[in-house]
Amino acid sequence: MYSYVARQPIFNRKQQTIGYELLFRDGESNAFPNIDANEATCRLVMENYMAIGDNRSYKGQRNFINFPDHCLIELMPLLLPKDKVVIEILESCSPSDELLQAVKHLHQKGYVFALDDFDCCPEWHRFLPYISVIKLDLLALGVEASCQYVRDNQHLKAKFLAEKVETYEDYTKAQAAGFHLFQGYFFSKPEVLKSRKVAPSELTTVQLLHEIARDPVDFTRIENIVSRDVSLSYLLLRYVNTVTKRLRTPISSFRQALVYLGEDNLRLFIGVVATAHAALEKPKELYSLSLLRAKMCELMVTKGGVGLRSEQAFLAGMFSLLDALLDNSLDSLLDMIQLQPEIKSALLQRNGRLGLLLDVVDAFCTADWTRVSICCQVLGIKEEVVHESYLAAVEWADKCTAVNLKR
Repeated sequence: MYSYVARQPIFNRKQQTIGYELLFRDGESNAFPNIDANEATCRLVMENYMAIGDNRSYKGQRNFINFPDHCLIELMPLLLPKDKVVIEILESCSPSDELLQAVKHLHQKGYVFALDDFDCCPEWHRFLPYISVIKLDLLALGVEASCQYVRDNQHLKAKFLAEKVETYEDYTKAQAAGFHLFQGYFFSKPEVLKSRKVAPSELTTVQLLHEIARDPVDFTRIENIVSRDVSLSYLLLRYVNTVTKRLRTPISSFRQALVYLGEDNLRLFIGVVATAHAALEKPKELYSLSLLRAKMCELMVTKGGVGLRSEQAFLAGMFSLLDALLDNSLDSLLDMIQLQPEIKSALLQRNGRLGLLLDVVDAFCTADWTRVSICCQVLGIKEEVVHESYLAAVEWADKCTAVNLKR
C-alpha cells in the first residue's frame, strides 16, 4: 500500500521557490478526497513526514501544512520539526479562545504560522501578532479586493501570500500591490508524490493505546509491544530523530528511544498513529522474516557469547530487510534514523562483528553452509548455536506474526 501527497511550490517576488504547500491525497488522482480534515492532517503527518522524512518532497525549503481546529488544539504540530514547517490555520477553523491559546503556546515553542484563505474577518485580528504569513485567495476574495487589503495593511509584520494566482495579469497586479509570496496554477499545479506506506497492525495499536492510558507509563511493556512490529519500530526511531534536535548518544535500543521521548511525547506519538494508520497489506513473508532475523541475531549473541549487546543485534536483524518492506534503498532509510555507527555500518557494509552476525543469518537462510562455517569460526561460535537460534527464532516469529497479522 502507498501514501500520496501533492506539493505545490510557493515563490517569492524573484520567483524563487521558498517552500511547498503539502496537500493530502489518498490516490494518484490530484484532488482532495472526501475525507475528514482531521484525518487528512493526521495521515499526511504520519504517512509522509514521520514515516518517510526528508525525501524528495521535503528537501530544503519549509513545508506549509494545513491544520484544522482539533489538530491544533491537541498540539499535533509538536510532532514536526519547527524549522522545517509552516503551520497553516485552515479557513474552517473557529477563532476561539481555545485555539488562540494553542497558537500562543506553539508560537512560544518557535513554530511559524500562516492564516489560510484569510477573509479579513475582525474576529481573527487578535491572532495576527502570532502570524507570519497571511494567505489571500485571489479567486475567492477577488484580485482587486485582495490587492487593496495588502495596500491598506502594509504596517502588519506578516508577509502576504497571493494564493490561486491563475494568470500573468493577476501576478503583476499582486506584485504591484505589495504581495511578498505567490502560489497558483500560473506557476505550477500540485505534483503528486507516491511512497510506500508505513503502518503498524491494528491490534498492536490497540495494545499501545491501552498501555499509554496507564499512569505511569510502563516502558518495559511498551518496549515489548514495539519490538514485535517492524514498521512501528521504524516509525518510533524516525519520530525520535525528528523531535529530538541533537541526541546526546546515538540510538541503540527501543528502550533508549522510549526514554528519549518521555511520557508526553510518547502518548502524542501513539495517538497520532492510532488516528492516522490504515490497514496495510504487508507482505507477510517479509514481515515474518524480519522478525525471524531479529530474534536469530539476538539469540546467537546470548547463546554464543559473541561479545555484542543483544538489543543491538535484534535491531540490526529487524532492519536488515527494511528496504524490501518499504520499497526504498536501505541507505536512504537509515539516513533518517540516528543509529549507532556500528549498527549502520553492519547493515550497509556488513562491517565488524555485527556485520558478520548478519552474514551468518544471510548464509543460513540461503543454505550457504560453507559461508556459515567460515563466519562461525571468525565469530568464535558453534554452528549448533546458529541452528538452535534459527529454530527458536522461527517459533517466536510465527507466534508474533499470528498475533500481529490477525484481523
